[in-house]
Amino acid sequence: MAKAIHYTEFGGPEVLTLAEIDAPTPGAGEVAVRVEAAGVNPIDAKLRSGLRASDPITSPRRVGSDGAGHITAVGAGVDGFRVGDPVAFSGTTGAYATDVVARAADVVLRPAGVTAAQGAALGIPAGTAYQSLRSLGVRADDVLLVHGGSGAVGQAAIQFAALAGARVIATTSDARADRVRGLGADPVAYGDGLADRVRALVPDGPTVVLDAVGTDEALATSLELLADRSRIATIVQGARAAQLGIRAFSGGSPEPLTPQQLAWRAEAVPVALALLAAGRFSVELGEELPLADAARAHELLAGGARGKIVLVP
Repeated sequence: MAKAIHYTEFGGPEVLTLAEIDAPTPGAGEVAVRVEAAGVNPIDAKLRSGLRASDPITSPRRVGSDGAGHITAVGAGVDGFRVGDPVAFSGTTGAYATDVVARAADVVLRPAGVTAAQGAALGIPAGTAYQSLRSLGVRADDVLLVHGGSGAVGQAAIQFAALAGARVIATTSDARADRVRGLGADPVAYGDGLADRVRALVPDGPTVVLDAVGTDEALATSLELLADRSRIATIVQGARAAQLGIRAFSGGSPEPLTPQQLAWRAEAVPVALALLAAGRFSVELGEELPLADAARAHELLAGGARGKIVLVP
């Protein structure tokens, strides 16, 4: 038997329970993965609580989408994987588990030197950051303002933009300024006078903005600093984007991601894995908790814990 975290009603972290499940068997185009680490993402908690709308619960609902481990079985028609291969996966329902079945298209070989925890930390954060920057057309002549530079998406966005040659300004707390600076961005503190502090660094203002926090301050500052609203995007306040005239990538947006945007999100994982293996990308890991402590992981997430929290079966 395998084990997985699920819930049968919306609510607080306490609704998450560990249950035994049948060991999954891959079908055509799928692989089975023994999970060694599962990434804990904010969307997991939003869906669990009902804050992010989803279908009514009619059967136990699994949690999580990002993880890493090794291949235990390969389904019909799958090339490029063998039993025992170390891998990372994303977009896979029920990653909070000891074993999962994933579409082979959502699984990437994990290079030597990249840990399971690092691999599990990439899916949503790296995918969101990479796709957002590609959609916004960020390049070497840009000045990018990232709201929420110390979060997982913000940290990935800083690194991808810096690698592209762009200058990056990132909002953060004083306590997290060194982390943001170390990734290649100029940190600016949140709070009153934010726009003036950004202008002090770049008098002409940013040429592109990515909002990863969704606060009124972030949105107002973005609109004040950049007239071209087609180059302002939020990944949090999607429901307000059309009203503000800015772009939104998921984050509650009624507009689904395009096939190209979905392809960029998938592309981000192998790109980030290769950069990690080459020492050119950094993942800030937080606490590692046993799978059975998923509720505690969600409590830490709500409390603003530093680094990517991972569950270890």
